[in-house]
Amino acid sequence: METLKYCMRKLVYSLPLLFGVTLISFILMVYFGPDKTYDLLGRNPTTQQIAEVRHQLGYDLPFWIRYWDYLKQVVTFNFGYSDSSGELVTTILGRTIPISLMLGLPGFILGHVISIVLGLVAAYHRGKWIDKLVMSTSVIGMSISFIIVIIALQLVFCSSYGLNWFPVYGWNVHNFTDFLYYVTVPTLCTIFVSVGYTTRFYRAILVEEMNRDHIRTARAFGHSSLRILIKHVLKNALIPIITRVIFSIPFVLVGGSLLLESYFGIPGVGLITYNAITTGDLPLLKAVIVLITLLYIAVVSVVDVIYKLVDPRISLQ
Repeated sequence: METLKYCMRKLVYSLPLLFGVTLISFILMVYFGPDKTYDLLGRNPTTQQIAEVRHQLGYDLPFWIRYWDYLKQVVTFNFGYSDSSGELVTTILGRTIPISLMLGLPGFILGHVISIVLGLVAAYHRGKWIDKLVMSTSVIGMSISFIIVIIALQLVFCSSYGLNWFPVYGWNVHNFTDFLYYVTVPTLCTIFVSVGYTTRFYRAILVEEMNRDHIRTARAFGHSSLRILIKHVLKNALIPIITRVIFSIPFVLVGGSLLLESYFGIPGVGLITYNAITTGDLPLLKAVIVLITLLYIAVVSVVDVIYKLVDPRISLQ
């Protein structure tokens, strides 16, 4: 009951964030977004035709009335129909969100697991050649552009110039074998790019934890290296690790998938967001912005509860 009340309080405190994001995004869309008037009218429209279309689109309404209508859309999560396809926006999201999750989660999970393992190895062998190898490889991975990684792995694994093992484009998944066939190369791209950043971060916090007094005490009592790493070092470093993982979740859905889905032609949230940006599909852009904001609010609301589960000493008060 206490946990539920705490989450509700956090949700209430997060409402100004939602208001701020919607206001800023709406201002940008109204004053800097595309004007659909001339797309609908074509060349040489009359003044009367322009006025009629702007009235139909609601462009002639005062700003605050238009923003109030936007807030009502946010509350009901009903953004109408896509300007590009004419399909209901919620239907589009319902179809594409599962695909983006299927595409992004394997690389997200494997990337963090690999980074934690490499961080432990580098921290345990601090200053030795293994540590230097891990860190230098991480720097190399960080310095390569995501686009370059995608193109390179496409050439190696997907094209006739390389191994030609996986599809270069599309998404036709009906079973687990199909899933592995289409998700392998995008997952490799995600891991390659993300491991460098996260490994350096995890190594830094693990090295700091290994220098604490309780680790030296554990060594003095003759505990094995594996037990020290897992039970003492990793367990006590879980708070910053969880923070890193949890706050990355909202951006898995759109941020990482934007490039992957665009280059691999995978019909997820990233691809429809890219198409909405290029075509000026405002109803779809509004929905995606609100979706990311709501995910962030949900993460902020539950992260302290997860801290409490990991470390009972933490208070929710």
